[in-house]
This record gives sequence, structure tokens and C-alpha cells, in this order.
Amino acid sequence: MKFLKILVFFIAIQMSAQQGGMWIPSLLQGMNENDMQSLGSKLTAADIYSVNASSLKDAVVHFNGGCTAEVISPEGLLLTNHHCGFGQIQSHSSLENDYLKDGFWASTLADELPNNGLYVEFIVRIEDVTQQVLEGVTETMTDREKQSKIGSNSAKIERETKKEDWQGTKIKAFYKGNQYFLFVTERYDDIRLVGAPPSSIGKFGSDTDNWVWPRHTGDFSLFRIYANKQNQPAKYSKDNVPFKPKHFLPIGIDGISEDDFTMVFGFPGTTDEYLPAIAIAQTVEKINPKTIAIREAALKVIDANMKADDQIRIQYASKQARIANAWKKWIGENLGIKKSGAIAKRKDLESEFTKALETKKLLETYGHILPELERLYNAIEETAVKRRMFIEAFTGTSELMQLMFRLTQVENAAMSSDADFERLRTNVLSAMDGLYKNMNLEVDKGIYLAVMPFYTTNIDASIYEKTAFKTLETGKKLLEGTSKEVLEKLNNDAAYQYAKVFVNDFYNNIEPVFRDINPKINALEQQYMKALMMVLPNQRYFPDANGTLRVTYGKVKGYEPRDAVYYEPITYLDGVMEKYVPGDYEFDVPQKLQELYAKKDYGPYADATGKLPVCFIGTNHTTGGNSGSPAIDAYGNLVGLNFDRVWEGTMSDMYYDPEICRNIMVDVRYVLFIIDKYAGAKHLINEMKLVRNKGKK
Repeated sequence: MKFLKILVFFIAIQMSAQQGGMWIPSLLQGMNENDMQSLGSKLTAADIYSVNASSLKDAVVHFNGGCTAEVISPEGLLLTNHHCGFGQIQSHSSLENDYLKDGFWASTLADELPNNGLYVEFIVRIEDVTQQVLEGVTETMTDREKQSKIGSNSAKIERETKKEDWQGTKIKAFYKGNQYFLFVTERYDDIRLVGAPPSSIGKFGSDTDNWVWPRHTGDFSLFRIYANKQNQPAKYSKDNVPFKPKHFLPIGIDGISEDDFTMVFGFPGTTDEYLPAIAIAQTVEKINPKTIAIREAALKVIDANMKADDQIRIQYASKQARIANAWKKWIGENLGIKKSGAIAKRKDLESEFTKALETKKLLETYGHILPELERLYNAIEETAVKRRMFIEAFTGTSELMQLMFRLTQVENAAMSSDADFERLRTNVLSAMDGLYKNMNLEVDKGIYLAVMPFYTTNIDASIYEKTAFKTLETGKKLLEGTSKEVLEKLNNDAAYQYAKVFVNDFYNNIEPVFRDINPKINALEQQYMKALMMVLPNQRYFPDANGTLRVTYGKVKGYEPRDAVYYEPITYLDGVMEKYVPGDYEFDVPQKLQELYAKKDYGPYADATGKLPVCFIGTNHTTGGNSGSPAIDAYGNLVGLNFDRVWEGTMSDMYYDPEICRNIMVDVRYVLFIIDKYAGAKHLINEMKLVRNKGKK
């Protein structure tokens, strides 16, 4: 276990204040605490993370496994992004009650809307369990043997962890599998919708402004956690009561200025900050262009139909946002990698690494890693591209193809046992209810016709007329009967016959190659991470994001995206009105907001100049999953709500450049203004703790 000690030492010796990185909150003492305080923070490591006392971590939750939210009142009121709660807002919307268009505000607790399947998760404590996880793992083991041993050790640790009956555990790998942490969690499943602005505020700018600065989007929504009368997690019940948190975030309404300290606390999804240069090049030169083209084709069909029909607009709102978000992100990622010279800089690091190996006489031990990684990435390139295109065509765009893909799994399960068949059939039948509620067959046919030519020349539009799955009723009827009867009917269905050929090809010819090469790449990258930290100890190392709780810190800061252009770090309501286009689906402005602007009726939420701030940017290192994360000031107060990154900096998942990487946050004063002055939901403001003078202690 010598490596563990080396790793901790490497982390600890970083002394100069820098920005960038996603840090484990239980390990902030030392370098990170010093860095934050040199940037202006007045917080201690214990203020941020403590097991035995109330701390900031107790107000931050993983929202439905994909976003972040924060508790902002003693009554369990949750703040997250509008786009994080979009699926729930959509599910409660109809032509009669169009909450997407008009917004929603619960006047009382009784008006708050339950959401089936929605949950939030708190982190109770974090423990380093590297030594226990790697117990018995040796260099002579094969990769499969190592993973098997790590898996059995992890399961044992989770079983033996002391915790309350309602708490959960999970173990996650860090630094490419060189370090492991245990997370003890608490999950709450009764989460109710409290408030959401209309999409003309919550999605203002929509696709055009997505990933773009300047931004003027009020991207927020409100939920509430409910618990049983013992304040413990419980399934939905009318007898449940608002949750009482260990800590909730006070809200600072003094505002922010350029160079103010900011900390973003949340659950970033995935990053790959230590990829070799060849891997970055493969992503931006081979994979991204294909996926961008497929999603662009799908979006043209969806956008045209959403503009033409309100029912389709409601049905496809969430899907359109999901598809468009990644499409535009990948475009920006490619631009940022090129602008920052990331590939060349990564090659420079690799040259430095190789020279250090020579100097330390470790070339024989680790010198094979980079050449072998280059060989493997070249070997996997064609398969990786085709695999990604299959995923886009059969699981990411056309919903009929997605359903057919799932049905092949039902057929495969039937080959195993009747119990497996029944389990998967039940899952598919349940999923079909939601799928058909939000699917228009003609729109999906248009998507299929636009997307499938990128994958194959075998196009057959007639399957949409011939398949039993053109309606929910006939599709469910086909799935009735014994496994033998269902499989016979399935294999006579036109859409299933069509899709099955491609799915079988995927499983027989694409996935086996990927599964053969990719584990070898992962094993080498684990060795590379270990060796890199060993021979270049003065580099700044932080673990890749993996959906676990992290701290990232920086400053409110503008930036120069290109020659002779400087972006100020704060936008105002004036900019909303400058972009206003009456009746436009992206840039319309509600009448009441126009009236409030005309009167300059901003309440206590304007800045010192009388203007109303809307959004601001900072140097915090964020990614997907940080959506909804609180932006916290130097004193532990909520000052903003993270929701996006600037287009030029989306490459920060592979390469963080402090010159151009910026995260985008809604100013909390705009959130309060919309709740108070626009929605008239003063009762929600009264729940919160608003502080001035920066909330100084």
C-alpha cells in the first residue's frame, strides 16, 4: 500500500493558490483550505465538511441522480435548476394546465405536487477505504481477477459499515482506480414540486443562448423534501411532513462583484482530465463530428414540429432540451480544444513525463505505457466511432428504435429463464406508458428518416405503418402471452425485424471488440495516473468527476473569448429586454416581467446602481451534474445557482484552461425577484434566511 501514502503526499504538497479542480470535501484541510482562503474565503474546511457538526455539505443533495440541489429553508425547501426539474414540470403539464408555458407556484403545502420516482440523496460521511478495497490485489493478477477481488472487497466493506437502517452505502474509485472512498448516504423519495417560472424565464434564450455568454436565463425551480414524523426518509404519504435539515443555506443579497470568491458545491458527473493526447484527438476529430451531425438532424425535425403544434411542444420539450444540450456542448468542446491548444499541451506533458522516467531510471517500468495507449486507441477507433453512432441512432434519438432495442433484451432474457423474461417484460411495459405519452409517431418517423442514413443505407419508412408498436394499446397487446408466444409475435413485427438486425450486429461485432480493448486501455490509464503522480509530483492533481460530492472554487471573473472582445462577468435585466422578440419561442418575455422592468420595480433585489442582476460567471471548474449546484460566497451564503458553462470552455471535461473556462450562474437576487415580485410567492421568501453585509460572523 505504498502508493496510498505517496498519493496523499502528492496532494498535500501543492501550496500555491490556483483555480480549477474538483476536490473531495473530506480532504480540504491543507492545500485546498489555504488556496480558498488566499482567494478570499473566510470558511474553514470544517465549515464545509464535518461529520459531527452541521456543515455546508448537509445542505447539498444529489438531485435525482443527475443534478444537484440545495436546501434553502428550515422546512426542506430545495432550489435547483429549471432544466433539472423540467421533466417533473412537464409531467404535470397539460393543455389545460400548461406549467411549462405559464409556470407553477404552490400557494400552500397542500398544493405542492408529488413526483413519482424523484429522489434526493444526502452525503452523511466519506471515508478513505483504499487499503481495504485493494487488500489481496497483486500485480500478478489479470485485470479481470483484480476487478473481481476489488468487487468482493467492496461488497464486504459495504456490508460491514456501521450506519442507520435507512442509510445506504456506495464505494467509488478515484484517480483511475488508485484510491477508493466509501460514501454513507441518506435518500429521500418524497420530493414535491413547489414552484417554477414559465419557460420564457426558466429557458430564456433556449437553444440559441445555450452554452453561451452573455446569458439571461432564470434557470431555477423549487421543490420540497418530505419525511416521516421522525424526520426519516419515507415513500410518499399524505401524512409526511416537511423535512428538517441539519443545515440550510442562508441567502446573501448584497450581491457579487468581479474577483469575489465563489465556491460551487455539487455532484459533477464525469470528466477525463488525464487522457493521453491521442484520446482527446480521437474524441474531437472522429467521434464528436459524427454525433453532432446525428443530433443536428434530429433537432431539425423536432424543432419544426414543436413550433407548429403546442401538444408536440409539451411532449417533446424535455427530449429536445436533452438532445440539444449535448449537441451544442460537443461543438463548443471541439472549438475549445482547438483554441486552447489542449492536444499540443497534453503532448508536452507526455514528453515531460517520459523525460522524468529517464531521469528517475523508471523507463523500463513505465516507459511502455504511452506507446501502448497509442496503439490501443488506434485499434479501437473505428469501433468506438461506430459504437457511438449506434447509441445515438438506437437509444438517443428515435424512440421507436429505442423501444426495439429494449425488446431485444426481452428476447435475450427469455433465452435465460421465464423469470428473467417476465422481469424485463414488466420493465418495458412500465416504460411504454411514459414513452407513448410523450411520443408523436409522425415526429418519431421524421427523426428516424433524418438520423438513420448516418448509420446505414438500409432505410424503411414503412415499418412505422406496419408495426404493432404504432400505438400503446397494440404494442402492449403484442407483449401478452407466454414467452414463446411473445417472441413469435415480436419476430413477425416489421419494426422489430428491422431493428434486430442492427442490434445483433452491435452485440456480435461491435461490442465484443470494444469490450476487449477498452479494459486494456483502462488498466493502462490507471498505471499512467499512478506513474504520472509519482514522477511529476509538482503537477496539480485532482480526481476526475464520478458523480460524487465535490468542491470547486474560484472567482467571479470576465474573460476574453477572442481578439478585441472582453465579456463582463455580470448580466442584467436590461439584457433580457434587449433580446426580447415578441412571440418568439426562445426570446419572448412575459407581460408582467415587462411591466416590472418598465417600473424598475425590483424590490430589495437591485444592485447599488439600481439595476437587477440576472446571471454571472466565474472560474469554478464544473461539468454536467453541477447543474443546480449552489454558488457560495466567502462566508457560506448562497449567492447564485450554477447551470451552465461558456461555449469556449466546455472542453474543461478534458482540459481546464483558467483563461477561458467559465461556469455560468443565476444570480440569487434574480431568483428572489422572480419568486417575490413576479410570482407573488412571498410566503416562500419568508421561509428563507436573507442576509446582508455578506453575512459576516
